[in-house]
Amino acid sequence: MIRFLSKYKYIFYTNNVLVIILYLFPGSLIGCFLYNDCKIQPKIIDDFIISLDHFLIFFITTSIGYMTFLTSKYTSILTIYLIFLSIILELFHFLIPDRSFEVIDLFGNLLGVLVVLIIFLLFKKYAKFKY
Repeated sequence: MIRFLSKYKYIFYTNNVLVIILYLFPGSLIGCFLYNDCKIQPKIIDDFIISLDHFLIFFITTSIGYMTFLTSKYTSILTIYLIFLSIILELFHFLIPDRSFEVIDLFGNLLGVLVVLIIFLLFKKYAKFKY
């Protein structure tokens, strides 16, 4: 899987573009397709302490990113990029109509990135196999 993703970096780039489009669309793009109403924001998982939907989106995006660039020297740049992306996209909700900034969404974004970062650092430190 890791070799597949490292050969096809466009999967990571496409995922990034889709996440950015979903975050910056005024209203809900998914709500437009599912409910024919762009003001309805669908919930996949109910929130607990953080927004689990946002956690899941950034967990998947960060996982794809690390599997794509794991053998690269750019993992630290990737980490910084994903942390800033998670913050910036949520801060843009102050400016976008029909969207609102929420702290639990921001924490969900950041936690999604940090959990994958910790998992990959542990794998890198304790794994006995080659990538």
